[in-house]
Amino acid sequence: MFKAIIHAPVLLALGGSLYWAAPAQAQDSETQPGASEGVADIIVSARRRAESLHDTPVAVTAIAPAQLEGAAALTIGDLQGAAPNVIITSGGTGAAAANISIRGIAFADIEKSFDPAVGVNIDGVYIGTSTGQMLDFFDIASIEVLRGPQGTLFGRNTIAGVINVKRTRPTGEWGGKFEAGIGSYDQISAKGVVNLPVAPDLLAVKLFYMHTDGSGYYRDMGRGGAHRGGTNNENYGASLLFTPSSNFDALVTVDRQEQDFDPTLGPLTSPGDAFAAYLPPLLINRDNVDGVYKTMAPASLYGKYRAYGITGEMNWRLNGVTLTSVTAYRKSTDDILQDFATNGLYLAQRDQNYHQFSQELRASGHVFSGFDYVAGLYYFNSRYHLDQYTSVFGAALTHQDATGWSESYAGFIDFNWEIFDKVRLSGGGRYTHDKKEMRIAYTDPGTPTADFSGARNSKSWSKFTPKIGLDYRPNNDLMLYASWSRGYRSGGFNGRALTEYAASLPYNPETVDAYEVGIKSEFWDRKASLNIAAFYSDYKNIQQNSEVSVAGVALPQTVVINAAAARIQGLEADFTLRPLERLTLRGSMGYIDTKFTGFIVNQPVTTTTGAISRTFDYSGVDMIYAPKITASINAEYEAPVYLGSQNGKLKLNAGYRYLSRYDQQIAADPAIYAEAISAPDGTVITVPRNDPRLRSDTQNLVDVSLSLIFNINDRAKYRLTGFVRNLLDDRGTQTSFVASAFPVYWGFATAREPRVYGIQLGFEF
Repeated sequence: MFKAIIHAPVLLALGGSLYWAAPAQAQDSETQPGASEGVADIIVSARRRAESLHDTPVAVTAIAPAQLEGAAALTIGDLQGAAPNVIITSGGTGAAAANISIRGIAFADIEKSFDPAVGVNIDGVYIGTSTGQMLDFFDIASIEVLRGPQGTLFGRNTIAGVINVKRTRPTGEWGGKFEAGIGSYDQISAKGVVNLPVAPDLLAVKLFYMHTDGSGYYRDMGRGGAHRGGTNNENYGASLLFTPSSNFDALVTVDRQEQDFDPTLGPLTSPGDAFAAYLPPLLINRDNVDGVYKTMAPASLYGKYRAYGITGEMNWRLNGVTLTSVTAYRKSTDDILQDFATNGLYLAQRDQNYHQFSQELRASGHVFSGFDYVAGLYYFNSRYHLDQYTSVFGAALTHQDATGWSESYAGFIDFNWEIFDKVRLSGGGRYTHDKKEMRIAYTDPGTPTADFSGARNSKSWSKFTPKIGLDYRPNNDLMLYASWSRGYRSGGFNGRALTEYAASLPYNPETVDAYEVGIKSEFWDRKASLNIAAFYSDYKNIQQNSEVSVAGVALPQTVVINAAAARIQGLEADFTLRPLERLTLRGSMGYIDTKFTGFIVNQPVTTTTGAISRTFDYSGVDMIYAPKITASINAEYEAPVYLGSQNGKLKLNAGYRYLSRYDQQIAADPAIYAEAISAPDGTVITVPRNDPRLRSDTQNLVDVSLSLIFNINDRAKYRLTGFVRNLLDDRGTQTSFVASAFPVYWGFATAREPRVYGIQLGFEF
């Protein structure tokens, strides 16, 4: 079932350069004595319970804050390639938006009517849209990347996996952490956290503030090469921890995020595209490696994002049972004027507001020796409203008014049962009921016959997602496990629909059945660990954007349909090695093989005499954000430094990431356009590949940093770090898109970060 491979870049990755963020300790404080001599005992909460990573029978990567600090990481996007078979890119058409793929399952769209395929949880709270997922990394206690569906414990729309982020809690002691930095492209950062012991052993407070800004790395060639794509971010708030007794604690966090940005994009329009004849030559036929960094865009473009949230967590420890309540409310507004690399020919102004409320109640404990459980109830509710005004070639503005509602209820249970000595049965299930509603109205002054005001459409779905697993621990250093789980992502309505037909057409849920076997091991007197997993996923009813022809409807319809199924299989490995006391090596590798099945779509094809309908078979194209190979290797070396009466250390981080090429959108190669026009009616036209400009190049990313850290006393220290990210200046696209098909109208892309260097000064007490 799984293929053995030998690939030169992977051998280079595992034997040559080094990368910073392979699997590692979740929290420095969560280690067993003796960890300095060997691999630390990593404590994770991947299954809603504190347990050693070595004893957790799931594929999870834990990343320590110290690693992020050493690599000068900024956002969740810096995890790209850190864990095997994980891709995280920036969604260039949305505020603070992320496109995340785990094990080949992704849905790269910022429209709030769609649910993410990967769940991002912050302090136990699911973020309901891809907007707002690009998190700042300064005030982080732990990050865990759970690969594979997490339909039992994390539940809602975690069909591909979960990124579980925990911010630091108030310490109850006077202390703080501050950092300031400067870097290429006018990057400036200032961040701080202060802990205050308001009432000892009763009330502790944490205040935090983070600021980053930069001028962007696009060049506007219509304005003398001026920098474009800049951003200014502010994130601030407070946490209050109330501990009236040893059996009860309550944590309340209030936070606000503000982002102002220039939503400039790079050009990918080809000579055969419909807009090509009307665009400046500079925007035509640019390559997708260096060309996307040079663009032309109106000076009037803007992006504004404002979000705030409040999260309350209460834990009540009774005899043998811990009760937990997590209540959260988040609200955001974003207002964006963008032209998608058309120099103003296609302008869209999107004004949105969104809010979500969630409530989770959990109980956990032991029924008897060898049997523990987590059980609970979950509720989620959200609403969004979009006003979009669009101008094409300067024509009168069209207006789309869309409102979407979402409501979800769930009950779940998860258990571990040691049925024999060293043999444990784990499993559980979750029952989810989802309801989605959508209402869309559309006006077009140029074509009044296209105007409509749709009804409030509604549909519900229910699904049970079970999991069962078995693990065997022959000794303290080895665990073997096998599991089967089912993941589910809710259906819905297309919030981008521009006809009454498309607005009323629901799409159904998609599911995945995932099978996994794995080994977790430690050896060489705990100086080394090696984890290996093999998986197979049966992915069904895949939700896919498509332009289709519909009998009895004159215009082509842009809809979301359950277009296909897919088989996904792969291998993953990660290791940690401490060959010397001051040297730590970490690495990971992922291999994935994906294959669509039954991906047949009827689509319109424009000819000189009008539109005709043709049937296309997309089964041979690559799935998006699914590189065959991801690999990383990292070295961290520390050496003691003495300066007068002060003791310190010099810390070197050097890392290498390899990502093989991957596609970023399902869209037919325009080379088959002529065949589509001339093919006889009823012919099924095979699409051999996606549009080539939608494929990223192979990425070889090298990051290095050097830190000088001095202890002022037992608690206080300062740090000076110099860093270079993407040392080789490996350029190219991170997301790309073409508008429409047969013919393509135009194309655009977001460029990945080029080489960036800078310095940081930090102080902690």
